[in-house]
Amino acid sequence: MGLDRRGFLSAAGLFTVSPVLFAQVATEQRFIFIIQRGAADGLNTVIPYAEPAYASARGALAIDPTNALKLDGTFALHPSLAKLRELHAAEQATFFHAVASAYRDRSHFDGQNVLETGGAAPHQVKDGWMNRLVGLLPRTGKEAIAFSPAVPMALRGPAAVTTYAPSALPPANDDLMQRVEQLYAKDTQLHAIWSSALEARGMATAGMGGGARRQDTSALGKMAAGFLARADGPRVAMIETSGWDTHSGQNARLASQLKNLDGLIAGLHEGLAAAWSKTVILVATEFGRTVAANGTGGTDHGTAGAAMLLGGAVQGGRVVADWPGLASSSLHDGRDLKPTLALDTLIASTCAQTFQLDPDLTTRTLFPGAAPLQAARRLLRI
Repeated sequence: MGLDRRGFLSAAGLFTVSPVLFAQVATEQRFIFIIQRGAADGLNTVIPYAEPAYASARGALAIDPTNALKLDGTFALHPSLAKLRELHAAEQATFFHAVASAYRDRSHFDGQNVLETGGAAPHQVKDGWMNRLVGLLPRTGKEAIAFSPAVPMALRGPAAVTTYAPSALPPANDDLMQRVEQLYAKDTQLHAIWSSALEARGMATAGMGGGARRQDTSALGKMAAGFLARADGPRVAMIETSGWDTHSGQNARLASQLKNLDGLIAGLHEGLAAAWSKTVILVATEFGRTVAANGTGGTDHGTAGAAMLLGGAVQGGRVVADWPGLASSSLHDGRDLKPTLALDTLIASTCAQTFQLDPDLTTRTLFPGAAPLQAARRLLRI
């Protein structure tokens, strides 16, 4: 069966869900949300190495403190997070621990829905908090982008959103590209889509460089930066990462996941260049994992975890935690890290400070039904 014209665009890796046309925007600040789908293990990401019960509670999963990347006298980063440690030393990274959304059960599907919609319960809200954030900003046109094949729940809603995902197919040669250009030249609708797709590929290629592989997370970070660094580019973006559900063989799998995350951030840092100073990156997951290991060298679904703020606009060099402890009497349901910081508050405060929005309005819009935002510590330099 032959491909129709629209099908060819998709097969060539050039078709995007909506044309990549960005209006001139009214802010220089960039906000990027990186979701860790699958419930990332916060205890071995931001390691409470000085916690008396850490080593005994984690058993074989405990990270040797001599190998961990120390942040202060209490917490350290996993050895795979060298770039994040560098950003912390440069006061461009803040880590938050014992943080959780309003969700208290252990379903990935429901937990991600609560995280992305901002509802107090699964499926209570039908659009995403990031889309509602775009609606608060004084801009028009395509202001937001998701680096994924489809629009994630967090960005669904009435505000215009573009998506882009690099193709795994080999690139088309110049002769074929020229022939397609000629084929579509007289078709008004398809020529506009073709031109938009070429522009998107150009932005992505400029960031990734020739020969970059789709699996190379550093190159993916540079690709995303190719869009965000533009003067007329998007100012709100979401990047999906998956594979954080470490039910078995956690130590090796988590090390690989964190190395990939570190590479993604390194690519964004390099690719954004001067725009890095105006960038805020929030990294979060739907819930944490159990304190104790299970019988297969992994962990099960838990409650509180860790979140991160990264970027040149972040007032960093800190670990923020109202630490509940890991003694058995301190655990949530006798098995999980107890939540003491609200992820909703962190998100709303970050967005309000990034775009200089009214904090109460931001909270009501992003998290309907939430309590008014308390006076938040200064998270950013802006």
